[in-house]
Amino acid sequence: MRTYSARPADVTRKWLLIDAEGVVLGRLAVIIANRLRGKHKAIWTRHIDTGDNIVVINAEKVRLTGRKLNDKIYYYHTGFAGGIKERTARQWLDGKEPGRVIKKAVERMIPKGPLARQVMRKLHVYAGIVHPHEAQQPETLDVAKLNPKNKRAN
Repeated sequence: MRTYSARPADVTRKWLLIDAEGVVLGRLAVIIANRLRGKHKAIWTRHIDTGDNIVVINAEKVRLTGRKLNDKIYYYHTGFAGGIKERTARQWLDGKEPGRVIKKAVERMIPKGPLARQVMRKLHVYAGIVHPHEAQQPETLDVAKLNPKNKRAN
């Protein structure tokens, strides 16, 4: 018996559309990370990008449980001496780029390296319901229906 190892020519990528409205951030990030890497496919090979392209809409309406909205702090550096800055999850969600919270959550779930950078290029996050990927005809993946715990009302 031989171990199957996928080649880049064997991979077929789909486009998936996920609505993040009311979905818990961590649960959404796990599903997105697994789909981006291709771990849901039978041909998954760890050194080949076998994942799908994912479009996330309504990123500003994602839910955080507990007090994470105010207590979760994201640090970043400006590149200048003493340039460490911090923002809370609420500031990012209310700011001009609310999709950054979802991107960071997914990015931290994927092993680092060149393959991770290639995989993250397939994630497209948008604040509203409008996105420029209609031509790819993405299939809708209802994350809220996968598990009742995935969606929170308030």
